[in-house]
Amino acid sequence: MEIQQIVLKFKFHILFASIFSIFIIILIYLAPRFIDVIKYFWPLLLSTALFLVAVVLFGRIAPPVAEAEKPGEDILDFVAGQPDELQPQLHELHEHGEEEEGESSTSKVE
Repeated sequence: MEIQQIVLKFKFHILFASIFSIFIIILIYLAPRFIDVIKYFWPLLLSTALFLVAVVLFGRIAPPVAEAEKPGEDILDFVAGQPDELQPQLHELHEHGEEEEGESSTSKVE
């Protein structure tokens, strides 16, 4: 009688463990063998390994970046199309444009 009470106390635990065990057994039975997966994906695995080797080699071969400038800043300036010489001029044009807008908006109100 005591064993029945203990079993009833843990009936959900036993049920969950049984279902989980059956699920794992079915998954192992239906899943492809590991060697089959390796055979299917060997080109992808090989190319990934070669790419990682190339990254490590280029990381060791490439010269260190100068500390004075940030890496990629020149590319960002080129893409943005605003060289350093134009920045002050653009700032002045922007301020001048805001002043004209402010004057025109006050004249419209009056």
